[in-house]
Amino acid sequence: MDELAGLINALAEARRAEEVWQLAMGYFAGLGFGRGNYGFTRFRNAASAGDMSDAIYFTTFGQDYSAFYFRDGFYARTPLYRWAMEHDGCCSWRWADDALHAGRLCPDEAEAMRQNHSLGLRAGLTFSFPEVAPRQKGALGLAADPGLDHEAVDGILARHGAAMQAVAHVMHLRICHLPLPTRRRPLSKRQRETLEWVADGKTTQDIALLMDVSPAMVEKHLRLARLALDVETTAQAVAKGVLLNQIFHPQQPATGGVTG
Repeated sequence: MDELAGLINALAEARRAEEVWQLAMGYFAGLGFGRGNYGFTRFRNAASAGDMSDAIYFTTFGQDYSAFYFRDGFYARTPLYRWAMEHDGCCSWRWADDALHAGRLCPDEAEAMRQNHSLGLRAGLTFSFPEVAPRQKGALGLAADPGLDHEAVDGILARHGAAMQAVAHVMHLRICHLPLPTRRRPLSKRQRETLEWVADGKTTQDIALLMDVSPAMVEKHLRLARLALDVETTAQAVAKGVLLNQIFHPQQPATGGVTG
């Protein structure tokens, strides 16, 4: 219990999303789940999880599988992706196997299952997190180590399920409050500062005086910020910067994209 409390505290006090991910996966690896994928978006829509360039994604899988996972939207064709989008809680991958054998999967889902099986991915757990906003969604998939089957996973879940869920939830909640290292080019220090002044209601002339630059330079920082965030207006850039925790935050992510 003391060890678990120490981990929970370390997760809560971590200052970078990458550190949170590494701490959590260290714990899960000790239970037989050394391979994992975590995804989180604040831009979900009715049809999908939104643009993956705006999502955070961490993995301990190798680069080859990560590339395969995203190629042509493979991840969205897996039955566990559908389960995670429609449910909260924990799901054993036994559910997907049972659905496959019972003929309850659509052709795309069945084919995705067969492809994962060919790569040795059969047993594991998926955690789908309850969200406070309808456009948010986060999920964690943990693949059981080679040699562990559904029965072994069920046994681990029976012994450690409550602790695993607690670690997964704290990991997710902490990452949500840290700058999100997406695949997009990160904002520069000047771009962040300029957006923060706009959010505070300052005009271009005000910002120029505050930053000791020309109004033209302020407009350049705003234009580049809009480009980096892939939005059309400065108001959208401020909103998206807030959603991604990239402005009004003391520490920014050093890197973006897929992390092992």
